[in-house]
Amino acid sequence: MAKRSVTVDDLLRFKLVGDPKIHPHDGRILFGLKTTDDKFKSVSHLHVIESDGKIRQLTQGEKGSGAGRWIPGGGSISFVSGRGTAGDQLFILPENGEASQITKLDEGSMGAYKWSPDGKYVAFTHRKTHADFTKAAADARKENGKSDPPWAFETTWYRLDGDGYFGEQRYMLYLLEAATGEVKLLSDKSAHGDYDFDWSPNSDRLAVCRSAEKEPFVADPNDQIFILDLKGNETMLPGLPKGNKHSIHWSPDGEWLAFAGNDSVDDPWGALNTRLYKVRPNGADYKSLNPTTEYDLDVATLSDTKDAAGGAMIFWTPDSKKIVTQLGWHGTTQVGMVDMETGEFKGLTSGNYALFVNDLSGDGNTAAAVYGDPLTIPEIAIVDLATSTIKKLTSFNQAWTDEVELAKTEEGYLDTPDGTKVHAWVMKPIGFDAAKKYPTVLEVHGGPHTQYGTVFFHEFQVLAAQGYVVVYSNPRGSKGYGENHCNAIKGDWGNKDWIDIQTVMTWIKSLPYVDTARFGIMGGSYGGYMTNWAIGHSKDFKAAITDRCVSNFVSMAGSSDFPMNKDGYFKGTAYSNLENIRGLWNQSPIAYFDQVTTPTLIIHSEGDLRCNIEQSEQVFMALKMQGIESRFVRYPKITSHGMSRSGPADLRIHRLNEIVNWWKRHLG
Repeated sequence: MAKRSVTVDDLLRFKLVGDPKIHPHDGRILFGLKTTDDKFKSVSHLHVIESDGKIRQLTQGEKGSGAGRWIPGGGSISFVSGRGTAGDQLFILPENGEASQITKLDEGSMGAYKWSPDGKYVAFTHRKTHADFTKAAADARKENGKSDPPWAFETTWYRLDGDGYFGEQRYMLYLLEAATGEVKLLSDKSAHGDYDFDWSPNSDRLAVCRSAEKEPFVADPNDQIFILDLKGNETMLPGLPKGNKHSIHWSPDGEWLAFAGNDSVDDPWGALNTRLYKVRPNGADYKSLNPTTEYDLDVATLSDTKDAAGGAMIFWTPDSKKIVTQLGWHGTTQVGMVDMETGEFKGLTSGNYALFVNDLSGDGNTAAAVYGDPLTIPEIAIVDLATSTIKKLTSFNQAWTDEVELAKTEEGYLDTPDGTKVHAWVMKPIGFDAAKKYPTVLEVHGGPHTQYGTVFFHEFQVLAAQGYVVVYSNPRGSKGYGENHCNAIKGDWGNKDWIDIQTVMTWIKSLPYVDTARFGIMGGSYGGYMTNWAIGHSKDFKAAITDRCVSNFVSMAGSSDFPMNKDGYFKGTAYSNLENIRGLWNQSPIAYFDQVTTPTLIIHSEGDLRCNIEQSEQVFMALKMQGIESRFVRYPKITSHGMSRSGPADLRIHRLNEIVNWWKRHLG
């Protein structure tokens, strides 16, 4: 039977897996599965892959469940859900029995949680909802005819994209005694509530990474490591440099703490490689394990079928001699191992795929991961670390894959005029005929310190099914090609990255099957920035789509949830004299919009707190004032910066249809 083309509505068919955890003794794998029904409602539930390979669903209900964890010492699991009382609560599901709620927290949001190795305690973070904004308060206002209350805050950290406004409320670190349900506060000292923590092997202490500053956005990055006892008494490890620190893990023998980060004080946006460090729990023998390696432990490979979560994944082997981690490299994501004595990095896998490592078996022989490639929607897999063998354990999307015709990718490296190489991919349209010429869309990724690569991308497949050549690349600023490649655009956007994009453009126009008169560019976030920059510096494009964009660094400096600190990533300030503003303005695409003639579709979410919608409002007005054809699509406040990959299904479908229709109108 002939296969059909990929459609926008196929998004409703996808079953998305994540967060696999291996039972420490019998190898069963706990994971989450997100599905969407025909009424556009998405929900996640926990499943388990049994020892015989059979898959069993563990949780039910409309509220969904997540963050499933094996409880030490048995087959029971714990999970977080909003079922029952208002806000997040922690539940336990016995191996044979019904789930029961073990916390009675005030209405709020639960962050990370970890069981102590002896199974007696749970350390967790929780942020209480402000009293004025609880469900009960909202119901009372409605009954009494009162208006919504105002927010008031005195710090720079009062909102976060995807999380919304929370004012002065903060995540705090708590301790739950499992047997009694007693909860006590361990720490409220993090200015941003940014706790990253791990248990000691004997369950008597916690190692915690958090900022030591009262106003982290105002000060230089200064994460420090603290040791907390179970009464909340803390001691800061002496002598550690400032910089970013996260993903802390205590070695099984109790001798070492391993963590990721860097010791730079002027890299708040992650242009430098994330490195691996170790230190004794008393602060002695601090050491960087990879001060010179080109590998970066924190590389997000972007996709619209997997959340773009960052953060290094670090797992000690049982003998406390090595670390298993993941490495982003040239568009792929691989499993790697680090010798903790010598610092030697060893890649355990290699191939045209992405392996997102999420756990290590109790014997240290097997890693649980999420596997994906350009033709495979992510599935749960395990990796045999001795043989580097990858085995996929689920096939939730195989039936869909079997019925559609997918566009394959071709890749290569392009030489720029200044001697750099740019990794680029091309997808030819479905039904490709070498004798024909096709309209082409150049996609530019966000970040910018992320990478495109060897993952499934529904948006790309939709465009290829519509008859477009799709090209994407990793210009300078992208992760996965060494620190110099990424750091080359630090505080200097629109320069070397634009050289690389122009190199890709020149290559596209040289392809015999490309109709250069029907050439478009699009991108989101930083990709929106580069789209705006491109149409202000080139007449090559018949049309453009700028999504959740950056257009004006002067206004964005204070309108983003991550405000620009003075002379940090970018030099200068937006609240100073013209000389100090000049650098920000010269890198702002809006400064060159008097040169734009390209019809442009503008997409943005009103709930975007990372790149505020005012960035797109400026673009739209600049285009309309000059009589340039433009269309502004604004999504409601319930959406955020990541709407294209994690937003409501009906609005994601609407967005894709807007994209398809714009290209049909202008590229044919």
